[in-house]
Amino acid sequence: MKVLFVCIENAGRSKMAEAFARSMGMEASSAGTVPSEHVNPVVAEAMKEVGIDITGSRPSNLNEKMIEDADRIILMGCSVESVCPAVLLGKMRKKSEDWNLEDPKNKPIEKVREIRDEILRKVKALKNEIN
Repeated sequence: MKVLFVCIENAGRSKMAEAFARSMGMEASSAGTVPSEHVNPVVAEAMKEVGIDITGSRPSNLNEKMIEDADRIILMGCSVESVCPAVLLGKMRKKSEDWNLEDPKNKPIEKVREIRDEILRKVKALKNEIN
């Protein structure tokens, strides 16, 4: 099963979720509706603390093929509806769910760790559900 994690900038939550899912052997990718130029450095630091290096990862732009190829789409709680083209949004709705996670952008490392740990719990639960 292929999982796609989506948020606006693809620089924090969706990158963490993708990295955790891949580390658990899941087929996963992530994308943003308005991708940032780079991964949030505080997010990268928090992930390094748990042994996962995402510093070389680059945010990706969400496209129709990604949506079509995904079996499950997880929205990270960032109101992508406001910046997502209608054609993509319609296709996403059929197989998506929203985890409604707090955005780590501009947050101190302590808060980013809490968000990271919540994402890890959710990815573990998703893996158990899929298996």
